[in-house]
Amino acid sequence: MEDLNQNTQDDIADFPCEYTVSIIGGKWKIRIIYWLVEKGVLRYGELKKLIPNITHKMFSSQLKELEADGIIERKEYSQIPPKVEYSTSDKGRSLMPIIEMMCDWGNSNRPKSK
Repeated sequence: MEDLNQNTQDDIADFPCEYTVSIIGGKWKIRIIYWLVEKGVLRYGELKKLIPNITHKMFSSQLKELEADGIIERKEYSQIPPKVEYSTSDKGRSLMPIIEMMCDWGNSNRPKSK
């Protein structure tokens, strides 16, 4: 029996557009990337305040995924209380033109409110 995860990874690798969507897809990742590019370096709590409707569990999960994908960088300071800062990597900043184009498309094509 074939490994389904391997097939999924192969499919994504074959379609660069799907790879991009897999990195930034979902409700929260683009917002996280946007705020880190906009503000530079942010601590966990500062970034969380900019995205108030996200749960702690989802926020933590999205940060871990973005870090694993090389989109954001996490710097931990060994002090008490613990201090952790997040910023975008070069790879993450390279997504901004794509995100801006997506926003422009959304502004032009979303249903107009009445």
